[in-house]
Amino acid sequence: MELLAPAGNVDKLRYCYTYGADAAYIGLKNFSLRIKADNFYEDEYKKVLELKKNFPGRRLHCALNISFHNEEIDRLLSEIDYFKQYPIDAFIVQDLGIVPILQKHFPDAELHLSTQASCINREAVKMYKSLGFKRVVMGREASLAEISEIKQAVPDMEIECFVHGAMCIAYSGRCLMSAYLNGRSAQSGFCSHTCRWDYDLLADPDILKDPKKLAQSGALSLKEYKRPDELFPVYEGDNFTAILSSKDLCMIDYLAEFKKAGVDSLKIEGRMKSIYYVAMITRAYRKAIDSLEEKISAEEAKPFIDELYKVSHRPFTTAFYFDKAKADETASGASDSPYELSAELGKQLSAQEEESILAKASESAAKRKAEYDALVPQAQAAYDLRVKNMPDKYLPYAEKIPGFKMYPLKAMNMINKESELELVTPDTVAQKVTREHFVLINPESGEVYNWVCDGHPCVIYTDLPVIDGALLRCRDPEYVEGQFRDTGR
Repeated sequence: MELLAPAGNVDKLRYCYTYGADAAYIGLKNFSLRIKADNFYEDEYKKVLELKKNFPGRRLHCALNISFHNEEIDRLLSEIDYFKQYPIDAFIVQDLGIVPILQKHFPDAELHLSTQASCINREAVKMYKSLGFKRVVMGREASLAEISEIKQAVPDMEIECFVHGAMCIAYSGRCLMSAYLNGRSAQSGFCSHTCRWDYDLLADPDILKDPKKLAQSGALSLKEYKRPDELFPVYEGDNFTAILSSKDLCMIDYLAEFKKAGVDSLKIEGRMKSIYYVAMITRAYRKAIDSLEEKISAEEAKPFIDELYKVSHRPFTTAFYFDKAKADETASGASDSPYELSAELGKQLSAQEEESILAKASESAAKRKAEYDALVPQAQAAYDLRVKNMPDKYLPYAEKIPGFKMYPLKAMNMINKESELELVTPDTVAQKVTREHFVLINPESGEVYNWVCDGHPCVIYTDLPVIDGALLRCRDPEYVEGQFRDTGR
């Protein structure tokens, strides 16, 4: 089975491939239902081409899954030549109007039917096959039993299913609520996630005395926390605080059932998720699939799968796959995580690059020493006091350490001497990182940082087994096991 992971930008695409995805799906500006994802534009196709070269055999799927208005069709036609620069293997579409356009201009690219088309029966699959589609991304309302029947009826049609990520309370994600409340249409990629908002459930106290009349009474209404003057009627449902918010999908324990049903591709939701989320979830499913296919043992896969539950998520569900009542269960907010991403690590610097940084450090250290030695004792004492009181201004310089190598480090959150760091890679679950194993250096000056955060030029000088695409995570000091903080919507 193919593992298909989400890429909201070029960096995430790299982590999709690095952490084990067979394929990744992207969106292009203005034509994707995740318009708030970074998506791809301008000359990023050059970086994508390079990634495909570095990861031979990996596939790239492109979501053009909005509902097109006339002007959007015109814009699509005007940008066709730009799209052709991307190494796209398949287009994910819901609007049949663009099918002839894609077939004409991209004859070698496959057509995949978006889940937005709500395809959940064998006759519809047969019809889409006749139109030239090679794959159907099943509507989320289809059960595994139904999917198995569809595969048996149309065995030469590829079947793709979502196995992990956020669910939408609307039918196959076709939501009108966002557009109704604030004019941001989910069908044009501007979903404001109104189902995740905070609501109070209001009702006439008298009607609550008769539960039999409650569901169809019209006496219930929703009041959104930030819109106290707007009331929205509710005609049925239980007294949930967030009656519109679905649980998150997680099917990692049921991959054998997907294989038995004939599913060809397992899809992770999340083009708007973080790099850390994409890496950890992709890695967990990669190991689970490898275990299922007996490439590794279940014991080898288990630690990686366990990490999935440490990534921030809402309570999990199996949704419609076994019992559709599971999909009706609601959740409020998101779960907490004991970790936050500290840094991305790049490819090892060349010997020349490393020598250049150390040479800068050596020259600057020698200059500082010469200036210090030229001072009278009283001035040296005053200088020593300034260094003690302002350690971040008078930083030491790097020195060569046998066995250490340098790697680019892009800080995402602050790293300081108190940070409880762990190194994660595609094949390293989590290795504790202590201060004696690394030094953070400013590559422009050769100075050794006491701390670093986003925006600081930095390389890590270390004896750790770092690979391109490795991540540093930090245990969140404010996290308390079993307690959940308000993480917002």
